[in-house]
Amino acid sequence: MTVSNQQAPAYWVVVPAAGIGARMGADCPKQYLPLLNKTVIEHTLSRLLAVRGVAGVYVALSPDDTYWRQLPIADHPAIYDVAGAAERAGSVLNALVALTSVAKPYDWVLVHDAARPCITLVDIELLIRGVADHPVGGILGVPVSDTLKMVSDGNILYTTDRRALWQAQTPQMFRLGLLHDCLQRALVEGKTITDEASALEAFGYKPLMVKGRSSNIKITYPDDLAIASFLLQQNT
Repeated sequence: MTVSNQQAPAYWVVVPAAGIGARMGADCPKQYLPLLNKTVIEHTLSRLLAVRGVAGVYVALSPDDTYWRQLPIADHPAIYDVAGAAERAGSVLNALVALTSVAKPYDWVLVHDAARPCITLVDIELLIRGVADHPVGGILGVPVSDTLKMVSDGNILYTTDRRALWQAQTPQMFRLGLLHDCLQRALVEGKTITDEASALEAFGYKPLMVKGRSSNIKITYPDDLAIASFLLQQNT
């Protein structure tokens, strides 16, 4: 039976938030750093919860997390927390396993970084519309604008043609069953998985790239907090 003959798919969100953000060099994981009177993850989740039709948001947390339960948003009725893993792929897979008890294999799952608080509702809806009829799914991204250099031992070897290169962002949106199976298989086979799309690519699938905005930054370094603060105040 094809998806078109089944009931309309539901939309679920998975937010891997078990990382410690070592490159930030902060006293707490970067998703809990203060940003305009909230934490980073509160901004992120508030934007995801505003998406029309989202059935639930699953947040994958470190077993040692002592911050989450201190946040008011942790008690939101549409948010569910699950145990995360040492690596992002494992955290996402754990959330997908939890989802299988309430969701259908053909339901859509949008995986979004906890440290991308500047995502806009417009871009999420653009992704949902763009991927709705795609056989695989897709992700948000932006074309690479800078000149790229291949470097070895600190020396430039050559300049890489950037015309076909895009910078991957999140959300990344795929069917629950397909994403679960590809992630699980990739982890069993020891493949390098840097994002959800790469798990599907590893087995021959070709996700759609949907153009987003450069303002959808991922907070990685201390300077990124100031940039995110500015972007949020501009109502991006």
